[in-house]
Amino acid sequence: MTIMTVDATRRSQNVSACSFDVFDTFLLRACTTPDGVFERVFQLSRIAEKFPNMSVSFVQHRIQAEARARKVALERSGSTEVHIADIYKYFPFRLFDLSRDALRDLAQIEFAAELELCRVNPEMIEQYLDMKRGGFRTGFISDTYWSTDQLARLLRSCSPGLTWDFLYASCDHGSGKSEALFEAYLAEQGIDAASSFHIGDNHNADIKGARRHGIRPRNYPQASAALASKFQRETSIYELLCPDQPSRLDCGARTLRRAVTAQSAEHSPAFHLGVTVLGPVMAAFDAFIEARRSALAREGARVAIGFLGRDGLLPHRVWQADHGETGAYVEINRRVSLVGSADTLEPLCELLSRIIKIDAATFVDIVKVQPPAVMNFFAQYPNGIASGRELADALPDLMDPREITDIAAGVRARLLAYLRVHIRDFDNCTDLILVDLGYSASVQKSLRRIFDREGIRTRLHGAYLLTLDDAFDDIADGDSAEGLISDRVVTPHVKRMLIRNVALLEQLCCSAEGSARDYRGSEVLREGDQRPAAQLALATEVQSGVLAYTARARELAPRYALQPYADPAVAARWAAAVLGRLLLLPDDDELVLLGGIKHDVNLGTQALAPLLDASFVNDCIVARGLVSACTAPAPPMWLAGSFAALSPAHAYLYTLFGANRLSVNVFGEAQCGTLQVGLFRHDGQASLEAINVYHSGLGDLRLRIPLSRRMTVATIALPLAKLTSNGMLHGITVQYGESAAKAADNSNMKTIAEGRLTDAGIERSGRHFRAAGDDGMLLIPVDGFEDDVAIYTVALTALDHDRILALGDRDGNEAPSATLTWRGANRTQATNGK
Repeated sequence: MTIMTVDATRRSQNVSACSFDVFDTFLLRACTTPDGVFERVFQLSRIAEKFPNMSVSFVQHRIQAEARARKVALERSGSTEVHIADIYKYFPFRLFDLSRDALRDLAQIEFAAELELCRVNPEMIEQYLDMKRGGFRTGFISDTYWSTDQLARLLRSCSPGLTWDFLYASCDHGSGKSEALFEAYLAEQGIDAASSFHIGDNHNADIKGARRHGIRPRNYPQASAALASKFQRETSIYELLCPDQPSRLDCGARTLRRAVTAQSAEHSPAFHLGVTVLGPVMAAFDAFIEARRSALAREGARVAIGFLGRDGLLPHRVWQADHGETGAYVEINRRVSLVGSADTLEPLCELLSRIIKIDAATFVDIVKVQPPAVMNFFAQYPNGIASGRELADALPDLMDPREITDIAAGVRARLLAYLRVHIRDFDNCTDLILVDLGYSASVQKSLRRIFDREGIRTRLHGAYLLTLDDAFDDIADGDSAEGLISDRVVTPHVKRMLIRNVALLEQLCCSAEGSARDYRGSEVLREGDQRPAAQLALATEVQSGVLAYTARARELAPRYALQPYADPAVAARWAAAVLGRLLLLPDDDELVLLGGIKHDVNLGTQALAPLLDASFVNDCIVARGLVSACTAPAPPMWLAGSFAALSPAHAYLYTLFGANRLSVNVFGEAQCGTLQVGLFRHDGQASLEAINVYHSGLGDLRLRIPLSRRMTVATIALPLAKLTSNGMLHGITVQYGESAAKAADNSNMKTIAEGRLTDAGIERSGRHFRAAGDDGMLLIPVDGFEDDVAIYTVALTALDHDRILALGDRDGNEAPSATLTWRGANRTQATNGK
């Protein structure tokens, strides 16, 4: 329940007293969690100078010291209440090269940290003062290790001139709100419990504690369960992506998010996503852009800002809401700028090589000409469709380089005319900031070449959300490129994982119009947009939530005395964590909301690629294992979301892989035995072939059965009962290739439908199977194939024993074949059978 100003209805109920919890209710801390105070103690103490990398250890020891102090207090007095000095008695001073004389200093530093981080909650102070004006007795009841005097000093520091009728600190009374503190308060103050109420955030201490003594409680939750869950995941992501940086101090960004969310009206799930997740990221990006602009302006530059369409639309809308018309939305994409900058065929070939499939009409749409040789090239392919790589390789023999020179000159002229219309005082600005989501500054580089060819000396500065920083070494002298989430914030491995999954962000930030293909004066000529109307409406709703967040945050930040972007490095790290959490660890509600989005491939195509494809990822895991699945090429465009659609654990493992924390030695495969399978040919002949059996890092079994086309196998007889009499069949896939190695690397696998499998002595129900005896078989049909090799992979989990052990002795020699060894049974199971 949101606490509102006490109205006439409550006053008519003869409320005689109102008590407030202090921390996280009347006072808020500008840190992610309460133990951020301990992290600030570490920074303020001289410990940080001696041991700069021991922040986490310090915080954990501070927490453990409090737990020990409370345990001892409970044993001695029956209550867990302690003072701050009691806590630091159990702190390991020697570990941090301190004498025990430092106890008093640390206690004082911690109080100084509280004074720095705490600020009054405007919502609570309004209700508090309203109660006092109405003649009600008001005061505070807090479970705290700070004394009454210290608590009073803290309250008046946050709200000068504040007065109260009563103030209870649990450590001074030897009892907390869950024990007898409410009872003491009622007795000492002579208050009738039935005519009083208590406001607090802790369900057990504040709500249950007050109710147990007849006091009417009012819950003031810090965050909803759903938002609290997102916060927990964000912290986990932060500690993975930025492992050497303190995670508890964020300049109040999370506190501001709580306040904005609590005061936001209920809207659609898409709007809520914009408010709670994407809004904070875009607000941090907006502050980053403003910092870039301000730095250039201080140097005397005449600065213009251009937000690059299409996915620069949302950053532009956020900027426009706070800065008015000082930035322009300009629809320039990689394709148009690259063609306009070309003086050889090389840039065009580079562009074409990235297109999966292309036809003659698309090629003409890109280059605006129809070279006969190129048209003949397409005519040689089925349905006139070739791969972009094939066209790029052939193009130097199909076009005269002078043709691209003429094409580029026309594109440049039209593009510059468009820019002069849309960017205010274009020819007089000395510096132009180009804002985009990222990633390698390809538009900026192309635009630099265009400016140079046309004699335009305006400096270009890229301001990007995400950057591939190793692509910036060829940025022209005088120009610059910088990302909010750069390789100074996260590692290159992490960055590539984020960009691999960034298609979701692009669709949410994107305009609802097709991509630019050319210009006519001030008008943009666009491609057709194939995205469904429902998807465009969803993105619009998310963007509305983002704008609502940024507007409310600008209003509330000064009221709450919060400066979430005061430290650019901290703001960047938390932007990475918030965005990373959405892209890498989405919750189920987000999967339902976003899973149907299609990605507009662009580059002159009309293709839409799915964001989510859990079945594809499952098949990759079956065929190639977890680690290989983590490197699956697009589509699906949202690989992390596809892992999450399997389970949250799968998504977390994928995140570990991207953070370079997923050990291949642990999560890869290890041989654990061999198995003989039957191969039945079309001519009725049969043979037995020994195959290797592997176990995965998750304890599953994987069998690979390689077949050559010359073998003409019609059916594989797999003796499942030799492996386990009770198990789960995860799937059967087949990969094709010119060789066994190429087939194993092929990510285009085919799934064998369950209905095509034949049981012989096996009972199956869904994925579960049970063998009646040792001879239970699974018959797998083999379809004809044109490649030289097919690899059939079977993945299963054995349920009738503990995990199977890998083969091999200490010298690396393989154990005898045809056996499987598992932990706990102290025996081996023969797989060559009777």
